[in-house]
Amino acid sequence: MKVCGVIVEYNPFHNGHLYHVQQAREKTGADMVIAVMSGNFLQRGEPAILDKWQRANQALQNGIDLVVELPLEWSLQPADFFAQGAIAILQALRCDFLCFGTDAADTFDYQAFGEFVAENQSLIDEEFKKNMDPNKTYPQKMTETLQKLYPGLEISENQPNHVLALSYAQMNAKYPQPMKLFPVARKGAGYHSMELSQTIASATAIRKAVQQGSEIANFVPSQTAADLTKDIITWNDYWPLLRYRILSSSHQELKNIYQMVDGLEYRIKSLIHDTEDFDDFLIKLKTKRYTRTRLQRLLCYVLLNIRQDMMEEQWQKPYLHVLGFTEAGQKFLAARKDLEWPLFTKIGKKEGTYAAVTLRGDQVYQLGKASINEQNFGRQPLRILK
Repeated sequence: MKVCGVIVEYNPFHNGHLYHVQQAREKTGADMVIAVMSGNFLQRGEPAILDKWQRANQALQNGIDLVVELPLEWSLQPADFFAQGAIAILQALRCDFLCFGTDAADTFDYQAFGEFVAENQSLIDEEFKKNMDPNKTYPQKMTETLQKLYPGLEISENQPNHVLALSYAQMNAKYPQPMKLFPVARKGAGYHSMELSQTIASATAIRKAVQQGSEIANFVPSQTAADLTKDIITWNDYWPLLRYRILSSSHQELKNIYQMVDGLEYRIKSLIHDTEDFDDFLIKLKTKRYTRTRLQRLLCYVLLNIRQDMMEEQWQKPYLHVLGFTEAGQKFLAARKDLEWPLFTKIGKKEGTYAAVTLRGDQVYQLGKASINEQNFGRQPLRILK
């Protein structure tokens, strides 16, 4: 059985994602496609517009055979950590291929790039240490280092899929049996595009259209369209909870939050008093040094009260949590009895000791709206047998 992995968020699943799934099967000749999908908190520091079960169901209805959750300790992270967690899961499941979308302007050999980084890590580390500019962030310094050492490498803030793909390539190349990489050029609207035209629009544009009450049926499969007529989630649903967390925490308590650096706790405390909503707060908080995405992730950590020691402990407890499968996915799991990682088809008290950070995130996620169902305890994998 040939198996292709995809790394996704499906926030929500749209026609561009459907095209990606179709291309993954076509390009690789895979018998089945496995999606490692972020849970209820996403890479850019946002709560998902629909919960993980709804999004997993959309995936299974539209060509994915098995959905495995990317735990919060990996999903709510910058590109390198996000990639590290997702690639590790696909490797644990022994996938043969990885198919991903890219917005790189030209054809780029991701496999060769990954191999170069793996073979020259000491050189990269040495060159990185020479960049002493205190006004540049770690990603900025690493980008400059890689561009200096790898001719032809271009990295732009307008290419988020390309940036993630570079991280996938680097992490994948570290394994004894790397997956074969298959990039798919992004089709239709760009990642940040707000245009709703033709049949493929960005997830950003679709979310905005839903919030404004605009019609989105032409841009998403029928299951997604149906789900988006129900309650949807935005950051503002958690604004009262976030505001309470900040107001009721001391500077020292905020300082202990994961990724709280450079005295940001003082800036956060000082700005919270006269702020109307989450977007207003983020605008006031943003600086040249800290991007909107970085701050959104930090505010998620504040909302969930996640400390450095909690993250470090959680990284030492790898596991696989199945959200759903088709008949092919069920057969695949039945044949994979010798996996090195614990595999959970439900979360109970025992499994909860592995998934403490994700459980905390899901319990807070449920507070966003009364209509959000229990996210773990008593939930069985979705079964789409067709």
